[in-house]
Amino acid sequence: MKKYLFPAFMALFMACTATGDAQSKVVKPDAFESVLKDKSVQLIDVRTPEEYQSGHLEGAKNIDFYSKDFAQQMAKLDKNKTVAVYCAVGGRSASAVDKLKSLGFSKIYDLDGGIRGWSASGKKTVQ
Repeated sequence: MKKYLFPAFMALFMACTATGDAQSKVVKPDAFESVLKDKSVQLIDVRTPEEYQSGHLEGAKNIDFYSKDFAQQMAKLDKNKTVAVYCAVGGRSASAVDKLKSLGFSKIYDLDGGIRGWSASGKKTVQ
């Protein structure tokens, strides 16, 4: 039993330290809207250009999750600033959060329910 204790401890230690001081939160539309009041926040829509054109959050930059240069485009963002990310319902943005963490971003917000959740809560989009 003792021989398994140290590897288990190390696995737990590595899992807890792998993300460093990166913080990411999945937040409801009201909290996401509050985050966006800080004009230095980098707002990223990871949907396709067609989805983006159908309606997006004001001030959002479109970086298509499916584009082959997605990681390179994300890496160009300022790592010292907060990033707020969303997609249609939350799947792609969750993957984008993982990518941002791996790139060294430290403060990331993910819109719970994506733009559909945003719209369902009565919040506006622009085209």
